[in-house]
Amino acid sequence: MSENGAGISRKASSEETQMTFWDHLEVLRWALVRVAAALIILVIASFAAMPHIFDTLILGPASSDFFIYKWFASIGRAIPFLPDFSDDGFHVDIINIQVASQFMTHISTSFWLSLVLLFPYIVYELWKFVSPALYRAEKKAVGMSFFAGTFMFYLGCAAGYCLIFPFTFRFLAEYQVSQTIVNQISLNSYMNNFLGMVFIMGVVFELPLLAWLLSRLGVLHREFLQKYRRHAVVLLLVLAAVITPTGDPFSLMLVFVPLYLLYELSVRLVRPEDA
Repeated sequence: MSENGAGISRKASSEETQMTFWDHLEVLRWALVRVAAALIILVIASFAAMPHIFDTLILGPASSDFFIYKWFASIGRAIPFLPDFSDDGFHVDIINIQVASQFMTHISTSFWLSLVLLFPYIVYELWKFVSPALYRAEKKAVGMSFFAGTFMFYLGCAAGYCLIFPFTFRFLAEYQVSQTIVNQISLNSYMNNFLGMVFIMGVVFELPLLAWLLSRLGVLHREFLQKYRRHAVVLLLVLAAVITPTGDPFSLMLVFVPLYLLYELSVRLVRPEDA
């Protein structure tokens, strides 16, 4: 075969392998179908296991048997200035005041738990969809960002569950503006605070990845973060004080230190202005 014929053949085969706009939509449609099918399976499994999960995992911070309370109680015996978690009688009865609230909570919690568990698979399907359009160097960078984003999301959710929510909930549940007023925590109030704090911390822990992406786009530079570091420290202290209204320095620093470390990690990830 002549060189011209070989060139035409290669060009034809290249055109055949190129995907049209509708082909991309078809690939995306099947990716969404697979994600939806996996989500439905996980929701059904979570719904079946939810009574046990609810008693041991979700309602854990409402009792002194919670492992974080016991851990800090053992530490507090050795360090006197730590908050007192040695009260074995701490217990909050969560009440329900709406007819369908327990059933709807059962469904919604099963959905959100399944979504959290499915997060790595969603990232994988997203990676499969976008990777063919990337160069080799871009695939490595984007793949690392997907992995890091997934890890940081789970780390943030763990921080919200193990630190932020238990400290905040225990303080607010025991706080009384008057001794004549008895706190009765409703199921909806408990779940809104629980899910909100856990997911907010998951999103907050994505800030270094967001800073890295903005740096890649040329919007954010390392010098900017270094210049306003003192301002950021003040803002993070205020944010930590809002998240943990307990008033003691230990709880404040327990929230502030991870936030500050996230800021410093962002400084390291962001490119210098002359890079």
